Formats: sequence, structure tokens, C-alpha cells
Amino acid sequence: MASATRPTTIRERVAESDQSVGRLLLVAAGVLFWGWLVVSWLNRWLGGVVVPVGDPLVSPGTVEAAVAALPGLAAYAADAGFVVELSPELARGTWLTVVITAMSLVLGFFIAVPLAVARVYGRVSSWLSLVYTELLRGTPLLAQLFVLYYGLNLASYVPGAVSGVFPRDVVWVAILGFTLNGAAYQAEYIRGALESVDEGQITAGRSIGLSKLETIYYVVLPQGLRYAIPSWTNEFVYLIKYSSLAAFITVPELYYRADQIASETFRYTLIFVVTGVTYLALVLTASKLMEHVEGAVAIPGLGADREE
Repeated sequence: MASATRPTTIRERVAESDQSVGRLLLVAAGVLFWGWLVVSWLNRWLGGVVVPVGDPLVSPGTVEAAVAALPGLAAYAADAGFVVELSPELARGTWLTVVITAMSLVLGFFIAVPLAVARVYGRVSSWLSLVYTELLRGTPLLAQLFVLYYGLNLASYVPGAVSGVFPRDVVWVAILGFTLNGAAYQAEYIRGALESVDEGQITAGRSIGLSKLETIYYVVLPQGLRYAIPSWTNEFVYLIKYSSLAAFITVPELYYRADQIASETFRYTLIFVVTGVTYLALVLTASKLMEHVEGAVAIPGLGADREE
């Protein structure tokens, strides 16, 4: 006999409605944020097809007048106009922040996987992996960037084929620094995930004729990497925020440009609040993206698959 379904109370319906409204507002904010960024980037790359390069997409005066017309917000009209006026510079900085984060995360992943495998299944290579991860995790990232840029002067060794791709060649130094540092952390996350895979999986792989490396590649890694996604998401978020350290070696990313604007205008509070909101938007986007990735690769009965 089928069990009776408990009727939904009014309070539960209101709560569900509030959650739906909240999700819609969050999606709308995300669409607005990324729409502004993408249009700003395309406008600059295509030579000002929407507005002249360096101009905001919307007139600051229009925004200021619109905010002034809203009840209770007239006092913030000038601030809104100022934020719109500086938005092209923030968009330029955000582009470098996104590029540095994405490239460092992906390149670091391809270094981290062999490091993690060596640490778990290697002998001599296990010690080499341990030395690398402990050295890079045990020293400050900012110090590592300083060594690469000021100590080794790596910006002067950027190959001509890629020199000029970014506003300054030092961006490549930052990507190298974040890649090497992030690989150490990712290797530890992946190591923990690999160790959580049942040892019987290795035995099962060997019993069907696979070599040890083939078993790791075809049997262990597909499972372990799924386990590592939540931790890997943390590294993604950390990289977005830690990318601000690149400003200290003169990379013109988001924090660097915000600091320059603040130094010129002395409106530190407003500028860094806007900068913080921009970082928050990037972090929320990364978290949501990794949620979708985790759901897409989940296998029923394996790891943290979710009930629909």
C-alpha cells in the first residue's frame, strides 16, 4: 500500500518560493556580471565596436541620474557613476586574473597528477615528490614569486614567440609561479584521493593482465580524480584570490589596477569594496562551475554522487 504524501504547508511553500527567487536573482546577477565582462573584453579586442576603447559601456552620467531617481539611493548616485567610469580598467584587470587562474590551474593539474602517483606508488620518486610538495607548500607564495621575478629575472627569458601576448612579459612569470605552487597543493589533494581508492582495485587490474601503470591510469585515476574534485575546487578558489599577489611583481591584474586607481583618486574604500565584490563573483562562478563538473562526472554508487 502506497504511503500517503504529507501535504506541503504554507510555510514550506513560502520558503521554496523565496529560494526560487534567490536563485533567479543570483542567476540574473551572474548573467549581468559576465555579460559586462565579455562585452567589455570583446569591445577592446575588436577595437571599440560598441564604445570607444577605454570608455565604459554605459555613460556614467546616465547611471548616476538613474540611481539618483531611486528612493533612498540618491546619496550613492555619484559613487555609482564613479564605479561605472572605472569599469573598463577593472574589466582589463579581471581578464588577466581569469587567464592567470585558469592557466595555472590547468598546467598545475598536469604536474600534480604525476607527482601524486609518484608519491603513492613510487619508491625513489615518492621522496622526490615529497621534497617538491613540502618545499613549495612550506615557503610563502609571494617569496617564490619574488625569487622568480627579481631573483632569477625570468621575465627577460620569455621566448620571443610568446613575448607580447600579454601587456607585460612578467605575466608569464606569474603563471609559472602559480603553476608550480598550485601543483604542490593539487598533488596533495589528488594523493589523498588516490589513497582512498580500495587497494583491491590494483589487484583486480593486475589480475586481468594490466601492468601497474595501466592499472593506475585506467582503474585508479578515474576514481581518484572524482574523489578529488571537492578539494580541487578549493584550490580553484584559492588561486582566484591568490592571483592578487601577482600585483607585487607588477602584473596588471585586477588588484594591481584597483590599487593604482585608489592611489590616484584616494577613494580606497569604494574601490576595494567593488574589487572585493568582483573577486566574490569570480569565486561563486568557480564554485558553481565545479559543482556542475562534479555532477557531470559522478558515477552512481561511486564517490559523492548526488541523489536527484
